[in-house]
Amino acid sequence: MDIRQQRKWDHLKLSLQADKGPLKTGFDDIYLIHQALANTNFNDVNCSIEIFKKKIDFPLIINAMTGGADGLDIINKKLANIARTCNVVLAVGSQTSGVLDRRTRHTYEVVRKTNPDGLILANVSALVDVKIALEAIEMIEANAIQLHLNVAQELAMDEGDREFEKLEENILKIKEKSNVPIIIKEVGFGLSKETIQKLTQYNINYFDIGGAGGTNFASIEVKRSKNPKDDIINWGIPTAISLVEALSVSKNINLFASGGIRSTLDMVKSLTLGAKGVGIAEPILKDVYINREKEVIVFLQEMKKQLKKLMILCGAKNIPELQNIPALITGFSKEWLELRGISVDEYARRNQGF
Repeated sequence: MDIRQQRKWDHLKLSLQADKGPLKTGFDDIYLIHQALANTNFNDVNCSIEIFKKKIDFPLIINAMTGGADGLDIINKKLANIARTCNVVLAVGSQTSGVLDRRTRHTYEVVRKTNPDGLILANVSALVDVKIALEAIEMIEANAIQLHLNVAQELAMDEGDREFEKLEENILKIKEKSNVPIIIKEVGFGLSKETIQKLTQYNINYFDIGGAGGTNFASIEVKRSKNPKDDIINWGIPTAISLVEALSVSKNINLFASGGIRSTLDMVKSLTLGAKGVGIAEPILKDVYINREKEVIVFLQEMKKQLKKLMILCGAKNIPELQNIPALITGFSKEWLELRGISVDEYARRNQGF
């Protein structure tokens, strides 16, 4: 097994062992208003959405972290089967290794073979050559491609990239040549309003904020390198805060919330704040890794039921209505956002026609 393949396995195993944080996600600062006068039946609640011209049963992305090493095809096949069974989105792990080493392509290609009609996202670094990005799309017949921004992770890696001057230029080159939408994705450190402002100027409209509070890839790289400490592990924008920062730029962009989301309540809070969908990786990957595929399917089916219950309690029949209910942003998150010149009052004063 070469160095790149070994790193893939290291990332997988360490991510399943890693502590979360140390920053919090910010969702504890978000409160939703109970509406006692329910206005719909459970079976009439519609939590489906349409994205990239496909309808999914509820707004979940399985944000996978795998592929590119011998044996990882087994895990990706299970993830693809879960996504197919539950009709949710699946993103593969970074595909650069599959492009550069054709011996590992099957570890990614298996997802399309297993889920031929599903909504599948390709994934490469925003720093890769355009040809690599295009081949990643073709490899799995992707519906869209995540271009991940992992500058903090690269800086924490002994062997990581150190040249970022042409990052923005490279994103635009990939966007120009790609025949599918691109999604700018952070990997655990959040997207600021300045980053969103820059990229929306180029008509980039899809973002996965990948905020702080979940799997900490800087911490993983510190463990891989055996460094005693790296202050990057304390870096980043909490997920809930990053979501509101991004939406302060424009309400017309498509945002996906990920980074430490562990419960259906976190999902509902994300959707209420304005996320189009929610990405979850580690909790699903952990069960799949220990051969609990059926349990994951049951977990996601239960998550969908819980989503419907919480939507009823919020007074929402569908996702658009959910995104117009009141949300109180309090505590540290409120303080951060107001210091950044972002008003939180508009969230608290929504009325959805009540």
